[in-house]
Amino acid sequence: MQRQEPTFATGGARLLRLGLGWLCVGVGFAGIVLPVLPTTPFLIVAAWAFSSSSRRFHDWLYFHPRFGPSIQAWRDHRVIPRRAKVFAVSTMLGSLGYVSVFVAETWHLPVGAGAGMAVVAAYVVSRPGRVPNEG
Repeated sequence: MQRQEPTFATGGARLLRLGLGWLCVGVGFAGIVLPVLPTTPFLIVAAWAFSSSSRRFHDWLYFHPRFGPSIQAWRDHRVIPRRAKVFAVSTMLGSLGYVSVFVAETWHLPVGAGAGMAVVAAYVVSRPGRVPNEG
């Protein structure tokens, strides 16, 4: 798949995207040591933010030895690894259980949250789990 050269934001938009990128890098790196916080989704958002604000930071993240392959797989093939899918859906179910038992006072919140999570879970599960064979 051929990618076109990115168009870089300027002024305030560039600064906002740089800030968002670094915020997501920080949260993503925190996810390395915090088991309830995913790493890859935040790094994908960071790569997107850097793609229109800083070629240097985008390339650093995109070609990072540890995090680059997941970001490249998402960008090039929209792949979500099976392990990440299981983690995402399990976390959503755990969150829904917590909200249902400890937070919600009526059925409205769990049903609404569950409906939203079901849409996200369906999207996550429907993505391919590995890069297709090329050749």
